[in-house]
Amino acid sequence: MPNITLSIDEEIIKKVRKYAVDKNTTLTSMVRAYLKSVALHDEQEKKIAYQKLNDSFQIFSRDMGTRKWTREALYDRQNIS
Repeated sequence: MPNITLSIDEEIIKKVRKYAVDKNTTLTSMVRAYLKSVALHDEQEKKIAYQKLNDSFQIFSRDMGTRKWTREALYDRQNIS
């Protein structure tokens, strides 16, 4: 597992270490858990956004029938007056 280096005010570290001891954990475990929760939250937001987009396609999609035009016909500029 890779290591990271953080610069944090010494007073904050002391307070958080005390909190960690009170919760029977470590500062490292707390940071790891927090970063993991951030990553999972981001994944969940992406899944929710994808599902909403997919739902909107299902709701608003309409069958337009068979295509009777060609790309060339759409871009044929000779017929424009």
